[in-house]
Parts: sequence; C-alpha cells; structure tokens
Amino acid sequence: MLTGTAAILTALSAPAFAQTQIATGADASGVSAIDDGITDIEDNVSDSFDRAVDADRFGPADRRQGLFGTMSLSYSGATGNSDTQDLAVAGRVNYNQGQFAQSVGLSVEFGENDNGDKDQEDVNAIYDAQYYFNDSLYAFALGRISQNGLVDGVRDSSAQTDEDFNAEFSDLRRDAFLGFGPGYRILNTPETTWRVQAGVGVRYSQTGAQYAGFDENGNTVSDSSDTEVGYIASSRLYHRFNENVFITNDTDYLGSSDADDVITNEFGVNFRLSEQLATRASYTTEYQENRTIRTDNSLGLAVVYGF
Repeated sequence: MLTGTAAILTALSAPAFAQTQIATGADASGVSAIDDGITDIEDNVSDSFDRAVDADRFGPADRRQGLFGTMSLSYSGATGNSDTQDLAVAGRVNYNQGQFAQSVGLSVEFGENDNGDKDQEDVNAIYDAQYYFNDSLYAFALGRISQNGLVDGVRDSSAQTDEDFNAEFSDLRRDAFLGFGPGYRILNTPETTWRVQAGVGVRYSQTGAQYAGFDENGNTVSDSSDTEVGYIASSRLYHRFNENVFITNDTDYLGSSDADDVITNEFGVNFRLSEQLATRASYTTEYQENRTIRTDNSLGLAVVYGF
C-alpha cells in the first residue's frame, strides 16, 4: 500500500518544471504576481509539448475507462479604491466505455468593473466524441457553443462609448458549431501514425443587433441569427526518427457556403538534446479566404531546460 501511494504521489507531483517556494511577504512585495506569470509561461510551453506528443494517436487502447473529470472555481472581490468582482467556473467530464469515448467541457466567466458594470459575461461549452469500429476506422463528433452576454444591442450604461455600443451590432452574441463524420487511421505503428477525418457540420450564429433589417413589406425583422452548413477535414501526422527526434504535421480545413474558408497547417520538429534539454520548433500557416492578405505565417520556439 505504501509503495502504491508513493508512486501515485510521485506521478502527481512531478511537473515538467521545477516548483519554487515563495517566502512570506511575497504577496505584499509583488513577488507572487511575477511568480504566477512565470508559471503561466511554463504551462504554455508544457502544453505545446503535450499537444505535439498527441495522446490520441494510437486510439482508445490505453484510455481510462468509466466516468471521471475535474471541476474548478475561482472568485475574487475587491472593495476600497476599487469595487470589482470576478467569478470563473470551469469543468470537464469524460466518459469512456470500451470503443466509445466522450468528453464535455464548460467554462463560465463573469466580471464587474470599478463602476459596478459588467465587463465580462462569457459562457462556453464543448463536446468531443469518438467511436472506434476497429483499430483503423472510427466516427467522430465535435460541438461548440459560445455566448457573450455583453453583446445584446442594448446600451449597458451611460459610460459605454458610442463606438463600443455600435460594435455590438456586428459582434457575435451566440456562436455554435456541430460537426460529425468518419475518420481513418492510415498508419498506426510505434514510429509513424497518420489519421485523417472529414465530415459535415452546422454553424449557428447570432449577432447583437436587435433588428436584422426589413422584410419585403418594410417591417423590421428582429431575427439576427444565421444557420449554415459547414465542412470540416483534418489530418494528423506523427513520425519518430529515433528516441530523441520526432516531427508532427497538423492540417485543418473549415468551409461553408457563406463564410470564408479557413485552412491551417502546423509543422513541428521536436528534439530531446539531452536528459535536461528539450526543444520544439513549429511553423504555422493560416489561410483565410477574402482577406486582403490571405495567408499568415508564424514561427514558434519552445525550450525546456531542467537542472
């Protein structure tokens, strides 16, 4: 029992980066705030490496079974020179049973500024599911819904500028997407994995405009929503040259009848130069139809050194 407990504690307490102890008085001196910023940077780098490894590339064989998940809540309220409130709730629930895996995520964020006016009211939810018919063929479903409660076409207060108020009429109040289709693992070896998937989806969007326009009789139309059919396709390629070097190439396409087509591609090279040093370099290209400059390119570099 002691050996098992020690192993669990070791697994849970062995992050990718070393943790530092902050001394008493760190909050008042501002040390804690900077330390939190350092932790955020470390977490971003760690997430970049975790995504590159692609935990789903071998399918559901090693997935945890049953129902499990996490929930978190944070609240902060200030009085005195400023009166603010911020609340954030987030959670993820997973249910895996044999060849079927599902995941639901939710985030809720509310905030008030010094004037007591709402400055954030966001609700987001995601859904992800895969059903494996065999080692190669599977079906997937992806869903997302987002709502911005501040985009309502109503002036929040006299302090809201005309520019911010007018912007609400084109900003999205609700935005949702549901897509599903088949996927296939073309290669699935310890050294190389490659899977592709494609499907059809439906996107629903609603702007903050109280009136979308006029009908043929000249009456105002209050429905500012739009529903359109979309198409999605993805490719995930992973190849390991040896125990120290592997590459990834992720490609995604999203298109629809009305909205602009979007294509993204990220190519990454990962090196483990030593037991203490690891490096990831990535090159990302994003193409969006009908933009003045249709293609954006970005270079990313992440380095982890432990001692």
